[in-house]
Amino acid sequence: MSPSDPGPVPPPPVRRPSGPPGKPDETAQPGPVGTRASDGTGLSDGTVPSDGTGPSDGAAPSDGTVPSGGAGLSGGVARWWGGVPLVGRLVGISTVLLLVGLVLAGATATALVQRTLVAQVDDKLATEGVQLVTTYRSQDDVWQQQGPPTDYYGAVVQRGEVLTLFSPRAQLLAERGTPALPNLTYDEAQARDGEPFTVSSDRDSAWRVVALPATNRFTSEQVALMVALPLADVADTVELMTLVLVTSGAVILLAGAFVSRWAVRRSLRPLTHIEQTAAAFAAGDFSQRVPPAPVSTEVGRLGAALNGMLAQIEKAFAARTASEARMRRFVADASHELRTPLAAIRGYGELYRMGALTTKDQVDDTFGRIESSATRMGSLVEDLLSLARLDEQRPMRRSPVDLTVVAADAVSDLHALDPSRPARIVPLVPGTVTGPTMVDGDEARLRQVVANLVGNVVQHTPAGTPVEIAVGVARQEPEADEPTTPGAPPAGRRVGVVEVRDHGSGIDPEHAARVFERFYRVDASRGRTSGGAGLGMAIVAAIVTAHDGRVDLAQTPGGGTTVRVEIPAAAPAVPPAG
Repeated sequence: MSPSDPGPVPPPPVRRPSGPPGKPDETAQPGPVGTRASDGTGLSDGTVPSDGTGPSDGAAPSDGTVPSGGAGLSGGVARWWGGVPLVGRLVGISTVLLLVGLVLAGATATALVQRTLVAQVDDKLATEGVQLVTTYRSQDDVWQQQGPPTDYYGAVVQRGEVLTLFSPRAQLLAERGTPALPNLTYDEAQARDGEPFTVSSDRDSAWRVVALPATNRFTSEQVALMVALPLADVADTVELMTLVLVTSGAVILLAGAFVSRWAVRRSLRPLTHIEQTAAAFAAGDFSQRVPPAPVSTEVGRLGAALNGMLAQIEKAFAARTASEARMRRFVADASHELRTPLAAIRGYGELYRMGALTTKDQVDDTFGRIESSATRMGSLVEDLLSLARLDEQRPMRRSPVDLTVVAADAVSDLHALDPSRPARIVPLVPGTVTGPTMVDGDEARLRQVVANLVGNVVQHTPAGTPVEIAVGVARQEPEADEPTTPGAPPAGRRVGVVEVRDHGSGIDPEHAARVFERFYRVDASRGRTSGGAGLGMAIVAAIVTAHDGRVDLAQTPGGGTTVRVEIPAAAPAVPPAG
């Protein structure tokens, strides 16, 4: 006997309406497998709710306009999000991602479990249920009295009525309700081809049903057989699993948020140090630096870049502070130097205006002093203008200059200025011969350098003190802070050297480091008989620096001071070929 021909079907002993009590007959339609009922107690039949709500609820107006509140809300959210600290943003993003992952994982697991359990019910219906309904006989009186020893519910649709063949025990029906089986015809049952579908019950519980076409042997009437199993156990399992997933997900989400906050704060701790360092630096503590970190990390590279920037800023501020201090000192010294001759000129002018000068000798002496003060003031202004031009780094007229000729001219001028003072030119290296020393520079400026140095010797050493000017070519030695290799040959560029040596009392070390500063004088009294305005050595240093050279101060062997000037030597002439 096959499902399509189960044998004779006698008139059923029990008859019931096609729908739940108190409700009109409705033909239940199969719904999607595994969908929940609207009240959460079981699986629904997939029908649309009758309250009228649907996709149209909350839709935008038909004219396509967007409510004005949406733009304001999105702008407010953007402003709020822009004010959230970085730690809060990272923790929020990671928590939301974790929540989305948990929801997706939970929904996927629940759907798979529900589908698996429903598939098991379908397998039971396809095997045990079909066998049970096709082998039912009306003479099985024990089934009519106690029901089958299973949870199956069987029915037949005959002459347009759904008739119960067998049903579970009354207690089970009271708990799960009576399924609302559809009034199927033979053709409709045949069209379903044994595909399970879901119906509801009068207690809002879901049942899984399989419909089979059959023929009554006695009457040859074509009927539809149906067998159903309740899905309450499946719904209970899914609900329990959902509760467990929600509870465990909430615990995991909270733990993930706390762990994420701890990890983010720990990872961004160097940024807090950077913030504190920047705040302290902005408050005036220029010695602050970001704690070092491995440069393989982003924070480490950022800290290294910031430390370099802070060092440059500190250096710039130090240079600015020093420049401002020099400028204040320069203005004060210049004012002092100019005030003295101006005061003298004004005083002599007042004497002349008051008629205090009665004789020609007094007038001549007064105007001689006025002329001397004006000359001194003019020299000071010329020196200041020279320093200003050098500070502007104007291009100089460069040409080959022979330092030996410049030194010889300076010695001749010294003989004319002070015939009693011995002066001579000597080779830079003892035992050699003095020859041409060619450099590339501004001849007028270089003559001013040698003249200033010789003038300082005359001004600051006793009369008759010998002067020596050494000239030659040498290799420039590295600075004191430049690394050198012991035993290595002398390295460096070729320079023309001029050394002005005197044999006076020398300069104390505390003054030697500052003699090239503007308006600095060893004699703090600034008397007119003890020297000039203190700009001669500053002009020397500025001119030498403009020539990319170097000037140093050293002690002369046997006593005195030696000023060494180094200027890059001119390139040697290449002999013509042939």
